[in-house]
Amino acid sequence: MNASPASPRPTRAALVLLDPPSGRILRTIVLQYNPDTVTRTLQPQGMGEEPGDRLEALRLKGPPHETLRVEAELDATDQLEFPQRNPVVAEFGLFPALAALEGLVYPGSGQLLVEDLLAKVGTIEVAPVEVPLSLFVWSRSRILPVRVTEFSVAEEAFDTSLNPVRAKVTLGLRVLSVDDLGFDHRGGSLYLLYQRQKERFAAMTPNGTPGAPGVPAISGG
Repeated sequence: MNASPASPRPTRAALVLLDPPSGRILRTIVLQYNPDTVTRTLQPQGMGEEPGDRLEALRLKGPPHETLRVEAELDATDQLEFPQRNPVVAEFGLFPALAALEGLVYPGSGQLLVEDLLAKVGTIEVAPVEVPLSLFVWSRSRILPVRVTEFSVAEEAFDTSLNPVRAKVTLGLRVLSVDDLGFDHRGGSLYLLYQRQKERFAAMTPNGTPGAPGVPAISGG
């Protein structure tokens, strides 16, 4: 059944690789299907971690450590019905799509060769070259600088050449805050925008008042 012309076009979740100095988009990896579930965990950074530490009990030393877990599904079955329209998928299945996602956790092969050459000529310490900044785009209100901390793939079906044609990818992501990137880094600016949007949404929530049903009157005296 075709979708109604009046139906809103769904926003697609994506991972975007960005060059931090210039802001240039290097690659956009659009997820084929939006995940049904995104699990988020926030671990506060409190100062008063020990019981009885009265001076630090109400202090936060920085943004919480936020992690996300995303499960994405990939399926090439429909594209294989029309191999002339999708020659890459017809020949390689999901290998290109999986390789694009796996590239998030690999340094470039050129980078590895340069570091090996520098080590061979006697360079004492070689600082790894920075990889592009990864952004997890989950709606206009959630554009998060992230680092991939977990990547697993379950390949569930194959064509006659053993190319994967259906797979599930699990991504573990850690949100990079201003503590990780600094305030002058492009990713730090994006994180601050993300936090400000949270504060804006929180301000939209009706403020309960003491005396409302279930809310007792509170006195500080």
